[in-house]
Amino acid sequence: MSKHFTNIISNLFGRFASAKFATPIQKIINNSYVKFLGLDMSEFDKPSSYDSLNALFTRELKRAREIDSDPKSVISPCDSFITEMGKIEEKRAYQIKGMSYDLAPLLGVEYQKEIDSLEGGEFVNFYLSPKDYHRYHIPFDLKVESLTYIPAKLYPVNIPFLKKKVNLFIENERVVIATRDNYDKRHFLVLVGALNVGKMVVTFEKQVQTNSSTKSPKYFNYQEPIYLKKGECFGYFKMGSTILMFSQKESISYDVSQGQSVKFAQVIGRLKGE
Repeated sequence: MSKHFTNIISNLFGRFASAKFATPIQKIINNSYVKFLGLDMSEFDKPSSYDSLNALFTRELKRAREIDSDPKSVISPCDSFITEMGKIEEKRAYQIKGMSYDLAPLLGVEYQKEIDSLEGGEFVNFYLSPKDYHRYHIPFDLKVESLTYIPAKLYPVNIPFLKKKVNLFIENERVVIATRDNYDKRHFLVLVGALNVGKMVVTFEKQVQTNSSTKSPKYFNYQEPIYLKKGECFGYFKMGSTILMFSQKESISYDVSQGQSVKFAQVIGRLKGE
């Protein structure tokens, strides 16, 4: 099967963003991007210090943000806007109000037996716009048991497209990460690709190469679980996109709401384990 046009566009944009132009030209590109989107660079190096647009997209914080020490607190994994959240009912969640989708095709064939454990649980959608800090972090201490990369299309995931494209998250490329918290409750983190997101990087699994020539899902099962600490960076989007989080019933409660902007390290809820 030939590549979808959204993947081709994203590849072309990715090549431009990865290119390292002569310093005066790169400064113009970077400064123009910052000005056009109105980026707040107060926590980052000056725009001219990045040698490519991708380096600017995936910028690191100059100083680490303080991470809450309470083992039950849940922090936002990213700087983002909560487009939707709520209960998982009849094995379905919402991409936007009034437009639900089935979790089975979203998570993929490897996790069909897991879906029952999510019934009655919580979901939350974090949308990262192109102007946001693009790195993602661990929301609470957890262990990663497996991961699936599902190659697919790369439609935009902004609000207008969420409202008109049925099953958008299912049609888009994604990385599904199956985890458990310290109370043995199941949580899924799903990274969703989008137009111009040439790559989604997962630091603990270098074999994941998104928006590539891969045509079939790739499943990684970790016999020895990967333990990650709250606040730890586990990758980044090369542009803006979305993180979906699904949690087992009675495992988590949130103190935020749909339509709210959140920052990485902000406390947004609590784990319910004993």
